Amino acid sequence: QVQLVESGGGLVQAGGSLRLSCAASGRTFSMYTMGWCRQAPGKEREFVAAISRSGASTFYADSVKGRFTISRDNAKNTVYLQMNSLKPEDTAVYYCAAARMWTSMTTDYDYWGQGTRVTVSS
Repeated sequence: QVQLVESGGGLVQAGGSLRLSCAASGRTFSMYTMGWCRQAPGKEREFVAAISRSGASTFYADSVKGRFTISRDNAKNTVYLQMNSLKPEDTAVYYCAAARMWTSMTTDYDYWGQGTRVTVSS
């Protein structure tokens, strides 16, 4: 099983930035598509961003496109989510996830982290 541990969440003012990190266990990190999803209170978990095994391809939800950047460092078994120009509607618990296929569907992800909370104040 893959263990994923997120960090970097917290409270930030609207317009500010946060960088989330997700550290993965094991030596097969580069075999997985990595993604970030989020869940706001009272809402279903939604896809945010994904990055391919090599990092060559990325895909973003329309709600974050142009503001968020996903990246990965396979040598460090770590995936990142740089969040800029944050809005109150970005407030959610953010989850790191790993999938065995290229996907933007939350149901396709096989492993999940514990989540890190991001709160954007207005």
